[in-house]
This record gives sequence, structure tokens and C-alpha cells, in this order.
Amino acid sequence: MEEAKQNGGVTQSVGQGFRDRLRSLRGLWRDIASSLGGTPRIAPELPADDAEILRTQMRDCLQGRGGEVSARARAAALGRSYLELNGEGRGNFLRILADEFGTEPTRVDAAMALVRAAAGPGARRVAEQALRGALESPRLRLLTQFNGLPEGVKFLVDMRAEMLGLVREHPAMQGLETDLKDLLAAWFDVGFLELQRITWRSPALVLEKIMTYEAVHAIQGWQDLKNRLDSDRRLYAFFHPRMPDEPLIFVEVALVRGMAGNIHELLDEQAPVGDPAKADTAIFYSISNAQKGLVGISFGNFLIKRVVDSLTPEFPNLKTFATLSPIPGFRPWLEQQLAQAEDTVLSAVEQRQIKAARAGNGGGDSLKTILAEPWVDDAALAEALKGPLMRLCARYLTEKRSGGGRALDPVAHFHLSNGARMERLNWLADTSAKGLSQSAGVMINYLYKLSEIEANHESYTGQGRIAASSAIRGLAKE
Repeated sequence: MEEAKQNGGVTQSVGQGFRDRLRSLRGLWRDIASSLGGTPRIAPELPADDAEILRTQMRDCLQGRGGEVSARARAAALGRSYLELNGEGRGNFLRILADEFGTEPTRVDAAMALVRAAAGPGARRVAEQALRGALESPRLRLLTQFNGLPEGVKFLVDMRAEMLGLVREHPAMQGLETDLKDLLAAWFDVGFLELQRITWRSPALVLEKIMTYEAVHAIQGWQDLKNRLDSDRRLYAFFHPRMPDEPLIFVEVALVRGMAGNIHELLDEQAPVGDPAKADTAIFYSISNAQKGLVGISFGNFLIKRVVDSLTPEFPNLKTFATLSPIPGFRPWLEQQLAQAEDTVLSAVEQRQIKAARAGNGGGDSLKTILAEPWVDDAALAEALKGPLMRLCARYLTEKRSGGGRALDPVAHFHLSNGARMERLNWLADTSAKGLSQSAGVMINYLYKLSEIEANHESYTGQGRIAASSAIRGLAKE
């Protein structure tokens, strides 16, 4: 994996940490389950004969015999069985849970009939209560039992992460995935989350995970991380009390003067440290979701607002809150347009300018061909490409929509949903291999103007209107 190569030994260290945690969890849950006596061994791939053992374990968990100690022991035994399985076995486990422990149609039909036949408010309330019980699937009650185990919540988050990769191949698993998502959404309500500032003095385990989970601009090592935690930088993360060592989502902030327009300058380890007291702008340059199992459970907007609330009292000179964001969908969209009809993508003037810049350098004049080359190293060619690429990027951001009317670019949709405004496009702001492949090096500033956030949010979510500066709209119309 590219990320593993970029993070070097850190990824390996955290991978070892994960294996150690898994080994520790197996041992811990084995001790909790010990009151049940020995449990049958199950083959890692969960063949048909062994699957019946798991079905029995699941039914035992649901019957709820004995007290709370017995219930925890049965849940621990079932969870430990899951942890002993390989990828094939865990898939079989989840399919059993999805196919055989959903709601009972006959019971639901009977409860619905009672609701329809209820005479009077009292009978209606009783019938509705029975219907709610019928609609609660046994698998949901079973999954809830893991909440009472040490690291049980993290176990369920990781289980959903694995499940997301199986749903497309096994559509019948969608109901189970929805049940688990709804359960986690209730447990991870923003009111339960704690905002923490991450510093160089934070626990090493947390710092290692920040390095591994960074999804926007890979952290190259400990010195790079230390630079991102310096006095003119801030890093904040949301944590859940049941997962105290696992960041859920985190944001990296640079305290600067003026709106930053180049990620390499922000991340330059050799650059002098700025005076945060003199900063007038907070730049959110990286927001990373750390738990794949919480995809679709949104709290990123709350993170930004909470960080603004934390920064404002500490730095009263801050007047501007903005991002320096990637545009991950631009290059793939552009490639698609070029494949369909390149002659219509560029104007005749733009084509002549690009051809003139290529004169004497060999190679074709096709934009698709040029973008596959190291074009940023040719100053004249880069200058010829600036106008058309900035224009096309502005069009992509402001005009192109998905089927649901939302912005086509996922990062744009995130910030527009949060009430931000598209403020400025930045040329050659990220010339890394990733930046060029995602957006031809272009990045964007989203402005969070506190007095306009609510109106922008309502306008976008309600009417699909994209808030954009006159400069960006002007680019799109060129």
C-alpha cells in the first residue's frame, strides 16, 4: 500500500500494536468466558459443521439465561469465536447473522394486524409497543450485548468496517449493516464525544494512530508529525469514552497570516515557526476520518465548529477560518470528459497556446497525454495549462452535480453541507504525485464565515445552491 510505504516503520509499528491488541482482547474475553467452561474449537474458515456451533452460541446469547455475569460470559465467548476466524470465516459468520437472525415476518405481520384492529387509545398503545418489539431484530439485541465487554464498542466498529466490504457481494447483508450503523449512530451521538487537543506530549499510542490514520497528506515520520504539532499549529480530535485511545476524526490547523494557498509551504519542516499570537487566519488543511466502521455517521461538521470555539478565546486576532482542501474528483472527471470529446473541452485559443508551449519538446498535444507526463517541470507548459485547468476546475466544482443534486466532488459536498463558501482556487498548490493525480495540482480554500454558515447550509441542503465567491464563478464562466 502507498500509505504503508510513506509512513514507513510507523505503519508497521501500529500494525504490530493492532496484533498485540487483538491478542490481548482474545485473552481478556477468554477470561470473561471462562465461567462457561470449555468452548468447542472452530476452524478458521467456519465450515458448515462448525457453523452450527456458532448458531448455538448465538441462540444462547439471545435466550438470556442466568444473570448479567452469565450474559457477559456468553457474549465474550461468541466474540472470541469471531476473532479466531479468518476473513472467509468472518464473512460466513456475518452471513449467518444477517440471514437467520433478522425480524420474523409472521410476528411483524401479526403485530401490524393488531395495530390496525386496535379499538381505543389504550389498545393502540399496547399494539404499537408490540409492533416495536417485533421490528427489533434478534441480531440487533445480540450485537448490543458486546457493548458490555471491554473494547466491545471498538469490536463492533471494526466489524462494520469489514461488513462494508461484503455488502456489495452479498446484498442480503444490507439489513445487518443498517442495524449496526443505526446502533453505532446512537452510541456515537456528538453529545457523547470529547474534543481533545493532540500535542507532542500526548500518549505515543495516540500519536502513532494519528500518523497512520492521516488520509489527506501522509505524515512522513516523527519529525513531520512534530512540525504539525508546533506552537503555530493545532491538531484536535474527537474521542468516545468507550474508545479512549482511538481518535474518531481529527483536524490539523495552521495559524498563519493571510489565506494559505500552497500545501508544501504549510508542511515545510524547514520553514520558520510563526507567531500564533499574530495570526489572523486559521487554515484547516487536513480532516481525516479515522474509523472506517463509522463511515456514514457524520460528526465532521461538529468538529470544525468546536475547534473554532476552542481557537477563538485563545487567539482573539483570528478573523478568518478557512480550509486548504484537495479536490479529489476533478482529475477523474476531467479524464472522463477528455475521453468523450477532447476537442470540446478546450477552446481553439487554448489548444493553440498549449501547442505553442509544446513546440520543440516532442510528444503529442493531447491534454490527456500531457497530464500523464511530468508537465509541472516545464514552466512554459504549466503556464499554458493554468487558464484551461483552472476554468475547468471551477466548472466542475460549481456546475457539476450528482443525481441527488449535491456537489459532485465529495470534499466540496462535505464543506458546503457545513455552511462553507468556495472562496479561491490555488494553482499548483499540491504538486505531489497524489495532488497531481487527484486535481492536477489545484487546491481550494473553503471559507467559513461565521455570520453566513447557517444561511449557506440551509441554502445548499434545501435548494442545492452552492455558495461561491465571484472569483470562482467568474472562472467557471470564462
